[in-house]
Amino acid sequence: MTAAGKRTRTSTYARGRAAEQAAVTWLAGQGYVILERNVVNQAGEIDLIAHDSGGVLCFVEVKARSTATFGPAIAAVGPAKRRRLSRAAALHLAIRGIDLVPCRFDVLGLDWTGTAWRYTLVQDAFPYTP
Repeated sequence: MTAAGKRTRTSTYARGRAAEQAAVTWLAGQGYVILERNVVNQAGEIDLIAHDSGGVLCFVEVKARSTATFGPAIAAVGPAKRRRLSRAAALHLAIRGIDLVPCRFDVLGLDWTGTAWRYTLVQDAFPYTP
């Protein structure tokens, strides 16, 4: 891999981390309490696990887009991603011994306007999809 390739990957990674931090800050302003970040298990990765202002356990997928070329960020969460998130969340709950707790899947899209992020939060974005 070329040095330029490494810079691009590092730059993309850094932008992703910056967007995720912006998402955490924004969600906190909406009343969410972030419990865990970047949870990885054998079934996949969960970007954020949080409680909303009503105490519901939320598995939050964060998607960011720097341009609108491929549509809004939330459009990037398709059926395969929903299945992976569902399985990762189910395994997370099983590992932690958590059951009979109200939970849902939220998707937070961050779209860059050229000067700031535009946030689109879809609560209860999809049902559990095994």
